[in-house]
Amino acid sequence: MRFLAFALVLLIALMQNPLWFGKGGWLRVWELDRQVDAQSDTNTQLAARNAALDAEVLDLKQGYDAIEERARSDLGMVRQDEVFFQILQPAPAPAGYSPGKR
Repeated sequence: MRFLAFALVLLIALMQNPLWFGKGGWLRVWELDRQVDAQSDTNTQLAARNAALDAEVLDLKQGYDAIEERARSDLGMVRQDEVFFQILQPAPAPAGYSPGKR
């Protein structure tokens, strides 16, 4: 009788093996679910970036203000009737340096 019970438990365990460890088993499903969640997060971030780039392209196509802003910030351009002033910050003194000491 014990042999029959042991055989049945072993048979059930063998039948469960593909369910847990097989190609379409639960462990694989859980791993794929985790990968889908990670890819969904990545897709959300990329969709936000694409929307921002799309808005920028639309702005560049429609108005000259965005083009002028790009020319000023990226290329350092100024208009003909403007005067450009650049204010330089003084360089920090080396550590341990004091102007009054010799």
